Amino acid sequence: MLATQAPEGALSFAMVAGEVSGDLLAALLIEGLQKRWPQACGQGIGGPAMQARGFHAQWSYEKLAVRGYFEVLRHYREIVGIRKQLREQLIAQPPDVFIGVDAPDFNLDLEAALHDQGIPTVHFVCPSIWAWRPERIEKIRRSVDHMLCIFPFEEALLREQGVAATYVGHPLAPVIPMHPDRAAARQSLGLDADRPVVALLPGSRRSEIEQLAGRFVQAAQRMQGHKPHLQFVLPTVPALFEHVQAAVARAGGLNDLVVLKGQSHQALAACDVTMIASGTATLEAALFKRPMVIAYHMNALSWAIMRRKKLQPWVGLPNILAQQFLVPELLQHECTPERLAQETLQWLDDPLRVQHVQERFETMHHTLIRPTADLATHAIEETLGR
Repeated sequence: MLATQAPEGALSFAMVAGEVSGDLLAALLIEGLQKRWPQACGQGIGGPAMQARGFHAQWSYEKLAVRGYFEVLRHYREIVGIRKQLREQLIAQPPDVFIGVDAPDFNLDLEAALHDQGIPTVHFVCPSIWAWRPERIEKIRRSVDHMLCIFPFEEALLREQGVAATYVGHPLAPVIPMHPDRAAARQSLGLDADRPVVALLPGSRRSEIEQLAGRFVQAAQRMQGHKPHLQFVLPTVPALFEHVQAAVARAGGLNDLVVLKGQSHQALAACDVTMIASGTATLEAALFKRPMVIAYHMNALSWAIMRRKKLQPWVGLPNILAQQFLVPELLQHECTPERLAQETLQWLDDPLRVQHVQERFETMHHTLIRPTADLATHAIEETLGR
């Protein structure tokens, strides 16, 4: 187990993860570090998965789990204050390496400050410079000694820009079975084995729940009007369970809905189709071979800014990896209950289309399987050697 103070000669590392997915990615990386350096000591910002592996979280990742320009402004002072405190602490007591896990708006500035002080910096999950905000490459070059990439095309792109990088695979790819057991998942969740299941995944942030949960529930109500036998499952971050229940109630409630604490993977394994917020979860749905409708809605100012910086026609990770619209995306003004219901129902009525997208997802799954923890740990060891 990790300790707050590293024994003499043991690896000391600092790490920041800014949301649920980052917590899971960081936990996988910690396992690799523990295997290579059994007495390693880590601290910084993280969540329960990291803490379960002995990481000392001085702040919870929930402090950073904010998306959208307008939303960040509301929490700006607190977030900047946390970063300042952590920066000063790490400069005063330098770790052997700093590892930023995703959360680029927070981590890249912190990494730049630490890098200037001679502290080796590694970033896990390349910011999507290939999708939007290409100006970030300059900040990456100044801030990061080594980038750990989860998509195969990123390594060459970064190296062309003078950034050391290693493709380590997507850490979820080996974990999620190539052919998930839908019947077993339904049984574990108490769902009827013979009725279609729609998974509603409105996101893991409070702001996403506020923007999307009501729309998803209202879309599900319309779907039940066409197909009364449908059943629905809605996994939530445990800390937001009551917040999600309140959002469901405000939207008018929904028959045959099971709201879960966690268990998003069980929900994806159990479902026939998912209505899902744009983000990491869309790739998880693809790894589960589930057809989906990707949705997003945010504050109008945040959307106007993001829209101008967008470089590709896709925002969903499955579509970006495929370089085509394998699955529909309903963003901002198109993200209405009517459209969500219509697009989701189309999957249920077109088994040949479902089969085609499942075959594409299986090919995608194979390309993303690598020994992530081992490759990442080796890259970190090389960085320390330099």
